[in-house]
Amino acid sequence: MSKELVSALNALEQEKGIKAETLAAAIEEALAKAYAKDHADAENVKVNFDLKKGAIKVLAVKKVVDDDEKEDDNTEISLSDALDINKAYEIGDEIKFDQTPKDFGRIAIGTAKQIILQKVREAERSIVYNQYSEYIDEIITAEVEREDTRYLYMILPGGQTAAMKPNDQIAGETYRMGDRIKVLVTEVEKEVKKGPQIFVSRAAEGLVKRLFEAEVPEVQDGIVEIRSIAREAGDRSKVAVYSYNSNLDPVGTMVGQRGVRVQAVVNELSGENMDIIEWNEDPAQFIINALSPAEVVEVIFDPTNERGVTVLVPDYQLSLAIGKKGQNARLAARLTNFSIDIKPESDREAVIAEMEQRVAEQHNGPVRHEQPIVEVADDFENFDLDAED
Repeated sequence: MSKELVSALNALEQEKGIKAETLAAAIEEALAKAYAKDHADAENVKVNFDLKKGAIKVLAVKKVVDDDEKEDDNTEISLSDALDINKAYEIGDEIKFDQTPKDFGRIAIGTAKQIILQKVREAERSIVYNQYSEYIDEIITAEVEREDTRYLYMILPGGQTAAMKPNDQIAGETYRMGDRIKVLVTEVEKEVKKGPQIFVSRAAEGLVKRLFEAEVPEVQDGIVEIRSIAREAGDRSKVAVYSYNSNLDPVGTMVGQRGVRVQAVVNELSGENMDIIEWNEDPAQFIINALSPAEVVEVIFDPTNERGVTVLVPDYQLSLAIGKKGQNARLAARLTNFSIDIKPESDREAVIAEMEQRVAEQHNGPVRHEQPIVEVADDFENFDLDAED
């Protein structure tokens, strides 16, 4: 049996790259624990797996002590008894005694099988992790395999299975077995007992970025940079871009001649709308760009909230600025990292008054009638488009 086991370990080393010595050490440790369960006095017991001879033995290790100092028969042997075995023994030496049970071969077979299966699974997981962890945040073309109540499963190049969670799927997309689709690798787990190790997404913002990188050479070359993306997968994305070449229009570059570049990305994402806007270091101008296609009259920064801003738009464009179900305003806020409150131009006086009230409360606490209100005009920053003309 043991020789066959050695042959199996050597074969695994060739096929899976798991060293036979590693497997032997794991088997020794597991067998020692198994032996200890049935033998209360097994604290000094070791299991030895000889990979050359194929022999597995249980060895009790005893330390040689002076005859007058011997206290424990399980862990110690007197010098006189040790000398009867071999005249070369001295105090402090360790002697190993064979205590292999008669039925230990059966136990060894079962334990070895379990250890081998465990180590093979660990090795395979490690191989998968090492292979695919390099692809995190990268696009891979995958083939749809099947779907259950938890995940959509697909086969990656190399034959490994990946999983896509429901919130990583594009709403409205239908996936059929055999379909080849582009996905973004979002996570590769190393320590996992069962289930998928690799997770991919069609809804991640990074997928939009990688698709544009593939379509726009200027992005690949670093001339045009994608600074920010806000996305509601399957419906609309806003992409903020910046050009390091003052003579190169970043928006036009992303769109391409007759829209061919942006259309390629739109087609890959099942018709998802793309708003390409120019990033600007001036927050006000960036917010104005982000709310496109709506016209902005004025941007007023909240003096009590560094990330708060109120945007005034023509009354007739209020719905356009907010967007269907608030989508335009929501995406603009995520794109710019500002909390954007959109108001009609006719509400300007009310907006200013409300901010004055908040500033007064910040300076003086809750306003009471007997308290004077501080002058707050100097606290406001605003961006008035008419003033720029």
